[in-house]
Amino acid sequence: MHRQFRLSRSEDFKRVRRTGKSYAHPLVVLVTQASEMKDHLKIGVTAGKTTGTAVHRNRAKRLLREAMRTLIPSIASGWDLILIARPALVTATLEDTRSALINVLTRARLFSADESSG
Repeated sequence: MHRQFRLSRSEDFKRVRRTGKSYAHPLVVLVTQASEMKDHLKIGVTAGKTTGTAVHRNRAKRLLREAMRTLIPSIASGWDLILIARPALVTATLEDTRSALINVLTRARLFSADESSG
């Protein structure tokens, strides 16, 4: 996932977590909030200590970033998103992760399947 799409400031994470709407899946939780900038899409990725050791948390975040990279063209702009890894994500494949993301993005009405490239 390119850096221009990353949500990185602590204040932004707190704002989205506090006022956003969440969508859960066994592998990942998606938290969404409309952005002030309507033409931008910002995505934050996090993994708590319940996910496992630092090695497991980093793998889970890498999986989420890579799965999200291919989906970004199909996601509606004007949103701030946070992806929270769950413990089961550590053993998931890239395809499992991608399908979990499509599932939660579709439920949040942010994913347009007809624009998907993969």
